[in-house]
Amino acid sequence: MNEGPSAPPGWYPAGEGERYWDGRAWTPHTRPPMAPPVAATDAHGLPHRAASTPWGQAGWRPPAPSPGPRDPVYYAQVAPKNPALSVLASFFLPGLGSMINGDVAKGVGILIGYLISCVLVIVLVGIVGVFGFWVWGMVDAAQGARRWNARHGILS
Repeated sequence: MNEGPSAPPGWYPAGEGERYWDGRAWTPHTRPPMAPPVAATDAHGLPHRAASTPWGQAGWRPPAPSPGPRDPVYYAQVAPKNPALSVLASFFLPGLGSMINGDVAKGVGILIGYLISCVLVIVLVGIVGVFGFWVWGMVDAAQGARRWNARHGILS
């Protein structure tokens, strides 16, 4: 006496709201209708470009929504980079502020240049390099933090 395939358990539209189907029968559980998901926007309130998703390109279709409970929409949030903290870190260790901002290769380059210049201080050639790499590390740390914040839509 197989009655055929059944719909999967989940919330389904019923009247003015939604009712839960347990896979075999309707339950007495009801809830108001869920609000449609909000479209993701960038920092300026504009919708994201469709080309950033595979189905926004020719020939692709979005996946079909599956019946069942609707998952809430979560948005990723990022913490702003503090230019003053980056400069302070580079004041004590040139290049560290750039590394904190995500420019690890540039920060390591500044640090290596500073350390080589410290060794060359013995022959007086490195004095200019020590000062130059020290200042460059602080300036790049501040600019890097501002660039990172601007890329993520944060005013700093």
